[in-house]
Amino acid sequence: MEIGISAFAETTPDATGATISHAERLREVVEEIELADQVGLDVYGLGEHHRDDYAASAPAVVLAAAAARTSRIRLSSAVTVLSSDDPVRVFQQFATLDGLSGGRAEVLAGRGSFIESFPLFGYDLSDYEELFTEKLDLLLTIRRDPSNVTWPGGRHRAAVQGLGVYPLPVQQPLPVWIGVGGSPESVVRAGTLGLPLAVAIIGGEPAQFRPLVELYREAARRAGHDPATLPVATHSHGFVAETSQRATDVHFEPYRHTMNVIGRERGWRPFSRTSYEAARSRRGALLVGSPQEVAEKVLLQREQLGIDRFMLHLSAGTMPHRDVMRAVELLGTEVAPIVRAEAGTTVPASPLSTPAPAVAAPTA
Repeated sequence: MEIGISAFAETTPDATGATISHAERLREVVEEIELADQVGLDVYGLGEHHRDDYAASAPAVVLAAAAARTSRIRLSSAVTVLSSDDPVRVFQQFATLDGLSGGRAEVLAGRGSFIESFPLFGYDLSDYEELFTEKLDLLLTIRRDPSNVTWPGGRHRAAVQGLGVYPLPVQQPLPVWIGVGGSPESVVRAGTLGLPLAVAIIGGEPAQFRPLVELYREAARRAGHDPATLPVATHSHGFVAETSQRATDVHFEPYRHTMNVIGRERGWRPFSRTSYEAARSRRGALLVGSPQEVAEKVLLQREQLGIDRFMLHLSAGTMPHRDVMRAVELLGTEVAPIVRAEAGTTVPASPLSTPAPAVAAPTA
């Protein structure tokens, strides 16, 4: 059972109305990753966005900066918006990160829940699904044999004829996960391809996602893959502090602000304190509380969904950096040990001194 963090490098206004620069937020993210490594967390995932209220439009660059200051933690995107990127460049960037980190890079590929990258890079949203399918096929083709890539081409990307894509990654193959929201088609694709699955659970009850995970495992089985070898991760919003009261005091207002900004863009109902407390309930999707409370909800997701990795999205909304750093520390020193003890797992050895773990080498 792996425990990690995901983040989007928000630069939304804080409780005083002030907004920090993109540069400052990026430096804070590197500090958070460094601390996550020191306290024994397993993975840090950084999301890709292309708008003013998020600083990480190039997650691989930020993760590479963190690679030089860490030794064990795995470094992942969360997600790479593959539909509007070039698979050759994605592979090159994360293979470079893999080399710099000594074999700790992962690509979490998804279609993206924000759409700003499509007009920015000249793509039509009407091609949303087709773009992802085509580009994922090229990425996996490169991954199988990066020294000799032959791909027939598609409607949105020219063919590649017997060319190499360099540098070569340390891990063979470079880990590629599929990130999904709630689409059955997406989980079937991941299972059919034999790729690990990461499910974003940011609303409702995690138990409601059980049929989706079962569909993924059945699709893998039908395609000839052993579901037992394919990791499943979940990603949920949350925050941890010494006490439940302290956690909600720090987290609620920034979270409410962020959810309402996004909600207005997408036509959601206003997010209130009532909504927040319902989501914080034992079976809700929001993990905010003391280390014991957060650990219990992680273990409940493990029981309900059979997950192998849990990612806590700590900073959905701008909170004081010292509070986020304290949350990282508590997640590593108090939450993770409770979860690992219950799950019967231990902190894995550094990938710098041991072969990459089985989770990092799924069959494509």
